[in-house]
Amino acid sequence: MPAEAAPVDKPVANKPAKADKKAKKAKAPAAESAYPLEWNPPPEYLQHRIEMFDRLKAKADAALKEKPREPITITLPDGTTKEGVSYETSPMAIAMGIAKSLAERTVIARVDGELWDLERPLESSCKLELLDFEHEDGKKVFWHSSAHMLGEAAERHYGCHLCIGPPLEDGFYYEMGLKERVVSQQDYAPLEKLVGQINKEKQPFERLVITKEELLEMFKHNPYKVHIINDKIPDGSSTTVYRCGPLIDLCRGPHVPHTGRVKAFTITKNSSSYFLGDAKNDSLQRLYGISFPDKKQMTEYKKFIEEAAKRDHRKIGKEQELFFFHELSPGSAFMLPHGARIYNALVDLIKKEYQARGFTEVITPNMFNLKLWNQSGHAAKYKENMFCLEVDKEEFALKPMNCPGHCLMFGHKDRSYRELPIRLADFGVVHRNEFSGALSGLTRVRRFQQDDAHIFCRQDQIEEEVANCFDFLNHVYGIFGFEFHLKLSTRPENYIGELSVWDNAEKKLEDSLNKFAQKKGVQWELNAGDGAFYGPKIDIVIYDALRRKHQCATIQLDFQLPVRFKLEYRTENRGEDESYARPVIIHRAILGSVERMMGILIEHFAGKFPFWLSPRQISVIPVAAPFTKYAQEITDLLVSKGIYADADLSDNTLNKKIRNSELSHYNFIFVVGGEEESTRSVNVRNRDDVGTKAKGKTIPLDDVVAAVVALKESKSLENKI
Repeated sequence: MPAEAAPVDKPVANKPAKADKKAKKAKAPAAESAYPLEWNPPPEYLQHRIEMFDRLKAKADAALKEKPREPITITLPDGTTKEGVSYETSPMAIAMGIAKSLAERTVIARVDGELWDLERPLESSCKLELLDFEHEDGKKVFWHSSAHMLGEAAERHYGCHLCIGPPLEDGFYYEMGLKERVVSQQDYAPLEKLVGQINKEKQPFERLVITKEELLEMFKHNPYKVHIINDKIPDGSSTTVYRCGPLIDLCRGPHVPHTGRVKAFTITKNSSSYFLGDAKNDSLQRLYGISFPDKKQMTEYKKFIEEAAKRDHRKIGKEQELFFFHELSPGSAFMLPHGARIYNALVDLIKKEYQARGFTEVITPNMFNLKLWNQSGHAAKYKENMFCLEVDKEEFALKPMNCPGHCLMFGHKDRSYRELPIRLADFGVVHRNEFSGALSGLTRVRRFQQDDAHIFCRQDQIEEEVANCFDFLNHVYGIFGFEFHLKLSTRPENYIGELSVWDNAEKKLEDSLNKFAQKKGVQWELNAGDGAFYGPKIDIVIYDALRRKHQCATIQLDFQLPVRFKLEYRTENRGEDESYARPVIIHRAILGSVERMMGILIEHFAGKFPFWLSPRQISVIPVAAPFTKYAQEITDLLVSKGIYADADLSDNTLNKKIRNSELSHYNFIFVVGGEEESTRSVNVRNRDDVGTKAKGKTIPLDDVVAAVVALKESKSLENKI
């Protein structure tokens, strides 16, 4: 790819060294209007594309008129049928025939399982579904169309070369190459103004099929599109472009009928990226946005964002002194004492379960010769995300995962069928070389630990072991109060191994899923083509208190690594050909990255942790100096029982001490004075009794100590003794 010129900061006017605040405010509008709303004159490529599109569209429309018009039958999901004419009747016509309100809220159609533009004529008898914004596919299409609107505004404002603009789980982005400036927040208002104009114009989304040669001519000014066309589209084939207004973009579609459907639109953030995600390529600018079919949904979204900002684990982590990051070790968290308490509580939770569930904890090296990763297949697929270094003139790497090391551990001695299943668990530190721009607090780091385990079992044990994994994650997620959703991810394009082995593995997981789903009364989802390259997997998506989705747990079936490492065990058969067999590996994690789970839980609980997980459980406050000895005695007793307790022996007033403890989110505050000392009791205030300033409940010391120890052991979500 051609190298981009270095970004140039926006010029600003000179100003006096001692300008007052009013003068600074007066200059703000001038800074915002430093660039015109639209690029003038318009980029040459706009007219080139439009002229070519109009010519090819006229030809395509003429060909459409020649298509045979025949009666067709359209079957709706409820079994009712509608009559139509091929190459004339569209999904929109069917929706309008049912109800105008249905047509207005429908985003996209699905024809015989394929997403289909509402205005695109049906070609034959078919099954038809009409999807609105609340449907997952409806959201994706709506946000994809919104990305095109943002792309149009970006071309008109920046005169840029667009790259890609996909929908995301929450919104969309568009990235572009800019040579003479960088995107800033001051650009949001003019871009949103242009999008507002685009919305009012109700520009139709027009679909056109054109050849690869025509594509290369149409996008010859844009090096990114040319690269994608040459890389992704086979010679002699065709694909689609979509037009809205002056924007014509390489796109499979489909889209909403017109830009007027997007009633509420906002740009949320901007960042930089690399073309194709490769740091060797051009640096691009990326704009993120979100949109809705009505303004009320945007208002609700902004309230949600405000609440999410209050719960941001980076904000709470700083306020509660849990962790921090430093530029000298980017992507690696420094766990402060109170953060380490949370971290260790999560690890201890899993370790205790290991003892009850037959797992054996092991410790493996952090660094291996690259030969290991070549043997496992990870080097070919994953090397760019590994930290590699030279040792004794050979290439080594810090481990990004534990499975190859566990294979060495299984294979280091002769194994018998009687030993299986062998369940190896490892909290070893792993390193992954994430791009610096992808790092995000605890949720995306370079150095982390996992509750990683690998189960080596016989084929006849797979179903039971997977069922045990389901029981494990159901128990742990129940402790956190998480709801979860299951997805079966099947063979990806870059899979390794034999197709028959994959089919067998996928069938085993599907059977286990069906049994668990039936037992729990839940549904599971097929996520075709998203498995790991070495085997199919079950991804578990959890929902936090704000109903946000997080993928943490995973259960992966692996028939490939045992072959690559020549792992085997002695069978019970005496026949020479059947005396040894390959084990199956089940990769299993419940928390996933402990750092990431910690970040999720901080936001899930908004920094107000359940007692067992809390780093500040009890604050003991004497009402006056004469009672400090009793307060310290209580604190020492609690600490000896494994409770995180602190005595506030400062010179602050009683009210100030109580307020400080409330702000620190101690689960309970024990206030002690003369009455409590004489009766060997404490006055208890509960963090979750919001707004209660009155004197708390007085409880005998022995009883309250027993109660808080029991509360910690119970791992209850309710903060009550």
